[in-house]
Amino acid sequence: MNIAIFGGSFNPPHLGHRQAAMAAAEELRPDKLLVVPANIPPHKAVEDGGPAPEERAELCRLNFSCVPGAEVSGVEIERQGKSYTSDTLRELMGMYPGAKFTFIVGTDMLLTFEEWHDFRFLIENMRLAVLARDDGDGERIRSHAEYLTEKYGADVVFIDKRPAPMSSREIRELLRRRSGRTYLDDGVYTRIIRNRDYSAKAELDWLREKAYPMLKPKRVAHVAGVESEAVRLARRWGADPDTAAEAGILHDITKKLSLDEQLILCGKYGIINDNVERENVKLLHAKTGAAVARDLFGADEEVCSAIRWHTTGKPDMTLLEKIIYLADYIEPNRDFPGVDELRKLTYEDIDKAMALGLEMSLADIRSYGEEPHHITAEACEWYSRKE
Repeated sequence: MNIAIFGGSFNPPHLGHRQAAMAAAEELRPDKLLVVPANIPPHKAVEDGGPAPEERAELCRLNFSCVPGAEVSGVEIERQGKSYTSDTLRELMGMYPGAKFTFIVGTDMLLTFEEWHDFRFLIENMRLAVLARDDGDGERIRSHAEYLTEKYGADVVFIDKRPAPMSSREIRELLRRRSGRTYLDDGVYTRIIRNRDYSAKAELDWLREKAYPMLKPKRVAHVAGVESEAVRLARRWGADPDTAAEAGILHDITKKLSLDEQLILCGKYGIINDNVERENVKLLHAKTGAAVARDLFGADEEVCSAIRWHTTGKPDMTLLEKIIYLADYIEPNRDFPGVDELRKLTYEDIDKAMALGLEMSLADIRSYGEEPHHITAEACEWYSRKE
């Protein structure tokens, strides 16, 4: 059996890694291509804030699922400690007696191969397949391969298909800046955002792609309006526009669900409701929306809280909570008596706008012969006193 080994920290696994594995599969045609995420890479420190080794393995399964013959092995993660390739090879030799092993390396790894732990054992028991890079250093790499062959008897082959150069370190930095999605498989990116690995923040275009299908078609224009209004308000009052946009995009993601469906979500997420909320789908969607935003999109507490209170309001709201509450009220598609006055006031004095908006909300609810939720009444009283 011919087994190719593709090891690395894969932190995170990206499309460059996949392209490299594809190239190796096509060139080497192994019976099995083992992708081996390191537990603790011996040659570099693992950055804080990243996923645990087991989670990196799950990301690898998503990333390499389309590579022929690829299989993610947890041999180094299960062994714990530093992940020396020599220990891994010994373990694999025991698991696959008589197999021939080829280890896939980058050019930088080939140049430092003599520094590897027990490198002579590796040279004696496996072939090296070098992923060549088109960086003008090809002659030096081939010269070093000849040196390893002459001095140690190394068996070195070259994989000439060059994957696109990508850096996991640079991708981690991009993820923190709401970027980097183009370098990742969609399943990998979705899981990273859901778990907020690497302190990642979702790209707004991606959020729209995922959130809009969760809405009734006629609500998309409203949600887009809330987002644009929230961004303008954030710039006016000194909040982060991207965070405001995220909350705006996600604020109505469970709006289309029926009362029974809302209650099922409440059970799933352990949401406790009073008697009024259990009978009011409008009140429930704010609470379930916050829970779903946290669960599916990794929204942080600031965003989730803004979604949670965008319908009823509450006393002493944070700046983002006020922005989403008012953006929902005055977004460009809204047209009702008094909206122009409220729009103007929102950009002049946001707390006075909260008082007016809450008064208008109470009056509207009572006009239908309904009694408003007590939280809305308390919020109105709080902001009226503050004014």
